[in-house]
Amino acid sequence: MSRRLPVLALAAATAVAGWIAPSPARAAEFRSIAQPSAMYDAPSRQARRLFAAPRGMPVEVVSTLGQWVKVRDVAGDVLWVERTDLGERRSVVTTALVAVRTQPQDAASAALQADRGVLLDLAEPPTDPAAPGWLRVRHRDGTAGWVRLADVWGWQ
Repeated sequence: MSRRLPVLALAAATAVAGWIAPSPARAAEFRSIAQPSAMYDAPSRQARRLFAAPRGMPVEVVSTLGQWVKVRDVAGDVLWVERTDLGERRSVVTTALVAVRTQPQDAASAALQADRGVLLDLAEPPTDPAAPGWLRVRHRDGTAGWVRLADVWGWQ
């Protein structure tokens, strides 16, 4: 036996489904740690300190609660940090052994080899239409170059 909803009930069910449907995915927001900062397991200075994050460490913003920001690091750990410890300057971290190239091309010579976990500052946003899939970065020693977007975390 098939059940049919009356037209009004169907309309109401559709309206409710639309009302509770998940919102469209938003682009991830990434920030970097502005100064060496304590990372906590809860949004309070009385919470357990998990470790000290180095300056420049990229984090993905998950949510905010007052002066606290819940973040995810490259390892996928979810932590809390004070909002004032997040800076505007952006950096990324390498996810494998990466060649920082002199040009945004696989055949370009390597300006630098970076091991997994190396912090690189963003030299400019990844909006260069002449270099799709590449990101211009700078190492702390001053060496600048290009890395594939797929080889770093924290740029999105």
